[in-house]
Amino acid sequence: MSARVTLDGRVVVVTGAGNGIGRAHALSLAERGASVVVNDLGGMVDGSGSSGAAEQVVAEIRAAGGTAVASTDSVATAEGGADLVRRAVDAYGRLDAVIHNAGILRDRTLAKMGDDDVTAVLDVHLAGAFHVLRPAWPHLVERGYGRIVLTSSSSGLFGNFGQASYGAAKAGLIGLMNVLALEGARHGILVNAIAPTAATRMTENLLGDLADRFDPRHVAAVATYLASERCRINRHILTVGGGRVGRIFLGVTPGWYGGPAPATPDDIDGSIDDICRLDDFVVPDSGADEVTLIQRVLAGPPGPAA
Repeated sequence: MSARVTLDGRVVVVTGAGNGIGRAHALSLAERGASVVVNDLGGMVDGSGSSGAAEQVVAEIRAAGGTAVASTDSVATAEGGADLVRRAVDAYGRLDAVIHNAGILRDRTLAKMGDDDVTAVLDVHLAGAFHVLRPAWPHLVERGYGRIVLTSSSSGLFGNFGQASYGAAKAGLIGLMNVLALEGARHGILVNAIAPTAATRMTENLLGDLADRFDPRHVAAVATYLASERCRINRHILTVGGGRVGRIFLGVTPGWYGGPAPATPDDIDGSIDDICRLDDFVVPDSGADEVTLIQRVLAGPPGPAA
């Protein structure tokens, strides 16, 4: 049996940790020994209002014998992100991991979307990740260790009607993961993402009779592992919900090569089935890997051995 996953001595920031999945993250991390910075404004699903949600989660953790402090800083601003990281370092003297879970919903079709339906969602989900990770990064680099867990969604990876801003933000986090995983590897910083499904305020009335099977603790188990020293994977998207965990990945097909002369639109029309065929694919580790694949095609098959 493998060693038990623990976070003894580790300090973890969790954004959006006052309710739902984020709360489950915070409780799970604390149970495994982490000192947790519980960040949440305590607002409604659309981002309005405020409450003492973060303080309530901290009280739960402390009542169970764990260690936690609350933060009500807004990750929607650079100042809020910097204050959040400062809160962690001032309270515990270090920072080891960040789980960015904060998010709001403003469901609108593009035809009915207002400016704030775009900016408010992007500011929390996507810009919020930058606002927290930019000040956190130097602390992780200095220690030569770090774990970052970003929260994506099937809405961004596969699409969902009426969630253009939410989906764009969640897909943007995958781009951020891909780059930071490369930048962080030499510093011992691993960056992964989860695409969760759980019974929370955001999914109320969406899961039907099976809602009780989608306990947020299923998601928290995966996030806790990814935030721990036991985690060795990097640049992975794990889909999790209802007790099932899988991997989502981006693949590239061999495609079609029309020769050295520029293709015409008619060539593409006649070859679209070959271009999109999915019976073979590779999973590049970076954008440079795809360039290598193209160069390999252009070079042609190897000649006969001498």
